Amino acid sequence: MKTVLITGTGSGIGFLTTLELLKNDYRVVATMRTLDTREKLIEAAKKEQLASQLDVIQMDVTDDLQIQHVKEFIQTKYKKLDVLMNNAGFCQAGFISDLSVDAFHNQMDVNLHGVFRVTKAMVPLLEQAHKANIVNISSVSGYSGFPGMSAYAASKFALEGFSESLRIELLPKKIFVSLVEPASYQTRIWDKSLSAIDPTEMEKDRLKSSVLSHAQQASKTSADPREVAELVVFICNRKNPKLRYPIGKGANMLSIAKRFLPWSWLEKIMLNKLN
Repeated sequence: MKTVLITGTGSGIGFLTTLELLKNDYRVVATMRTLDTREKLIEAAKKEQLASQLDVIQMDVTDDLQIQHVKEFIQTKYKKLDVLMNNAGFCQAGFISDLSVDAFHNQMDVNLHGVFRVTKAMVPLLEQAHKANIVNISSVSGYSGFPGMSAYAASKFALEGFSESLRIELLPKKIFVSLVEPASYQTRIWDKSLSAIDPTEMEKDRLKSSVLSHAQQASKTSADPREVAELVVFICNRKNPKLRYPIGKGANMLSIAKRFLPWSWLEKIMLNKLN
């Protein structure tokens, strides 16, 4: 049975992917920044009679000691790691005029530096597997910037570059790095992001107000994140998974447009949509 480590399993994509991998005969080490939803995940696994395949451990991806503890746990109990899914992250919304230096730094520390910390720690365990996978959860914001999302886009653009380099470094060791690039999905990331925006401030600026309105609408009409969980299982089962997997409404179209259309066209399209 293959062993998977997933970060950020407290809710959303991480929570659902844990259950989907358990159903597909994987053993999952599910980590959470806090253990507030630990029992909820365990109960969900019990309903499927799969709790024996699940370990739930506290791990903040910005805490080197906690990361080392999880590494030692896997080393002792399972000897190797077959899949690492870097999912932990959040979305820091806000225009640059509203963002503090600390908020921007925290965004990068979790979404980028956290991935680096965990990956660096776990590569020796991945090397012990015959063939291994690293699945990094990116976003359509990893290849196209949007107004009010500069911090989040910066973290995901950086994650894309990191993943490209890492894939080439690790391919000779039969470790396949893949990026999952979701569009808008029904997860708590939107609630957390939108709660950071001051509506009264938005009312003073037409563009900011329009951005907030579109973000709220996207939150309400976004797709079921189980699709992303199923995609991760598909990647893990592939013999030679590719680097990029856009998923969700408009993700593929946006990816193609970014590659082939002049940026001047794209910015006009965005601004026209927001007017």
